[in-house]
Amino acid sequence: MSSLEFDRAAALADLCRLLAACYYEPGPEFTEERLFDSIIDATLRIDPPMVAKARQLKAAFESESSQNLLVDYAHLFLGPVGTLALPYESAWLNKESESPVDATQALLNLFEDGGFAVDAEFRDLPDHIAVELEFLYTVLFRMAAAIRNQDQQDLDNAAALRWNVLEQHLGRWIDDFHAAVQSGAQTCFYRELVDLTVLFVSIVRDK
Repeated sequence: MSSLEFDRAAALADLCRLLAACYYEPGPEFTEERLFDSIIDATLRIDPPMVAKARQLKAAFESESSQNLLVDYAHLFLGPVGTLALPYESAWLNKESESPVDATQALLNLFEDGGFAVDAEFRDLPDHIAVELEFLYTVLFRMAAAIRNQDQQDLDNAAALRWNVLEQHLGRWIDDFHAAVQSGAQTCFYRELVDLTVLFVSIVRDK
């Protein structure tokens, strides 16, 4: 396997981790840690058409006040009433036959299979979009390492985990979540973020 394959796989993992960070409450660390420059850099290594979306995301963040972003974040994701785009897999299962409890347990089982544990300091539900993206990051990181080490068994195992999280979990509800954010967001930032997330998921699915 070529160094180009490894670099692209590593960039996919990086972008996944960075997108996950964007779904936490916005704060000064987004700027201090040059989050959006890192996102642009990752997209340059993955798919040139993504770069424009990454730059739009950075511009949208920089055009809004921190107060507006915090208000929109709460408006979309927190509530306490009238929450427009709950960022939880279980919130979108009313169209499915599977119960939210069963789906959450299946997700926890997948985390265990992948050797992934939710941070003990995380005070939210384990099916939050940020957590599912963080799990996908660990899977993509393992795939990149397997490519670098030319370890086909590790690559196959990680690819099976990737399929599971995309086809049985995140991929099942991301389109509905996308539509809810697009219709409910008051700032351009969250519309750009969910657009880039859906584009990223489609690329990882086709990898």
